[in-house]
Amino acid sequence: MAEPNVTQAVPRVAREPSDRTRQTVTISVVVPCFNEQEVLHETHRQLSAALESLDRCNCEIIFVDDGSRDATPVILRSLAAADPRVKAVFLSRNFGHQIAVTAGIDFAAGDVVVLIDADLQDPPAVIAEMLDAWRAGADVAYGQRRTRSGESTFKLATAKLFYRLLDRLSEVRIPMDTGDFRLMDRQVVEALRKMPERHRFIRGMVAWVGFSQVPIPYDRESRFAGTTKYPFARMLRFAVDGLTAFSVVPLRLATWFGFSAACIALVGILYALVSRLLTDQWVPGWAATFIAILFMAGAQLLCIGVIGEYLGRLVTEAKGRPLYLVSQVAGRTRER
Repeated sequence: MAEPNVTQAVPRVAREPSDRTRQTVTISVVVPCFNEQEVLHETHRQLSAALESLDRCNCEIIFVDDGSRDATPVILRSLAAADPRVKAVFLSRNFGHQIAVTAGIDFAAGDVVVLIDADLQDPPAVIAEMLDAWRAGADVAYGQRRTRSGESTFKLATAKLFYRLLDRLSEVRIPMDTGDFRLMDRQVVEALRKMPERHRFIRGMVAWVGFSQVPIPYDRESRFAGTTKYPFARMLRFAVDGLTAFSVVPLRLATWFGFSAACIALVGILYALVSRLLTDQWVPGWAATFIAILFMAGAQLLCIGVIGEYLGRLVTEAKGRPLYLVSQVAGRTRER
């Protein structure tokens, strides 16, 4: 199947809240998967139960296999063959979580689209509350974590620091203590599909498009099975993507840091000249020179590194490569 054309998306006309309460709605649930063989059957069971409990809803579940190396593709094909609501999209390799989510959004045909991970840390039962918020008039209902079970103190502390740092630095107000777990109206989805940047930060992009957005507080569970797909190194890269995608503050900090270093160096030069010309206590010393060189070199390398992060993203965007490639699609395809 050809990849959906992001640039040709046309937003639908927004519906009044009263229309939402009366109409039968189609819900597309997007589930990115990477090596999730231990949890997929339970994920499908809990999602099916949650969706079947909803009133006046037609449902589809879109599993996106992000180049898994275990039995995930086999399980997804069997789920697609057994359940007509299930569609499995297989990417040609591992493109990353945010790209897999993007692929699922592109294939979603629903009036509303729900994003949820396969590990069941985000309870599928919360979808009912999100749908109620949408029917009440919200265009986005995002899950906001009250508690996070089964996660280390280090991860909780770094996550808290990241969200608060991002809130301070970002030019767009991104809700704190949130992930990608959310329900979005079709007009929000179409707006997202017009944003083809490569270094994607979905929760920030959803915040950027605006519309009416409301939080749905919930308690995050421990993983049902398997291991986290976001070790520290990947989380760090994800944090850098979030900061650089929605803030130029690091560039400004680099500028001010370089200016401060230059001022300190100027003061040092003036002090050295005064000491040399006006006093007899001039003692050549390697320590001051050594410290000054290290300081200036460190300041320059730091600023170059920050500029390099932004420059690297410009190069990636300029290449214009597809966000992802699809090798196969299993299951029934709904018309949008």
